[in-house]
Amino acid sequence: MAKRIVQLVTDVGAVVNNDPDVGDLLKVVFIPNWNVTVAELAIPGSELSQHISTAGMEASGTTNVEIREEIGEENFFLFGARADDIVRLRKEREQGKFTPDPRFQETQDYILSGVFGSFDYQPLIASLEGNSGYGRRDYFLVGYDLPSYLDAKAKVDEAYKDRDKWTKMSILSTACSGKFSSDGTIRQYAKDIWHIEECQVP
Repeated sequence: MAKRIVQLVTDVGAVVNNDPDVGDLLKVVFIPNWNVTVAELAIPGSELSQHISTAGMEASGTTNVEIREEIGEENFFLFGARADDIVRLRKEREQGKFTPDPRFQETQDYILSGVFGSFDYQPLIASLEGNSGYGRRDYFLVGYDLPSYLDAKAKVDEAYKDRDKWTKMSILSTACSGKFSSDGTIRQYAKDIWHIEECQVP
């Protein structure tokens, strides 16, 4: 399934990157073999960090909560289900109580229309339906999170148009993220794990 997702990313990229209207303004790029070294180059050059994994499904997921607490809700675009709601939402999905947003179906139909090439994306789309297999009735709640994600992206677009506001948000987010710097991490490790104290260097 992961290979199909990568294929979709590259196929979308082939269309977007060659579009005469947006091709020189917007690029879709898949970075293979993502690691710390690559991240050290890519992350500082990013204007927006999107954490799109299903709530509670990623070890670093709680970091998002901590970041939001530090930089303030006004500088953070929250979307999707909360970790505490995941079990209930999956159960409702299995019981047929979930009513998808029309945009969810439109997105699936668009992918299957062939606009991104001739690759067979039916198995990928099918993973969002059914009672068995990888999808297990949209186990990752893509259908639930998508409308909220699109709404959050619209807010991002509006904020980005106001360059003064965006710059202020960026500066405040950076200034309030000191807790997550390597200095803070080392200080915490020294205190809680290594049980050592600072020594003054003459």
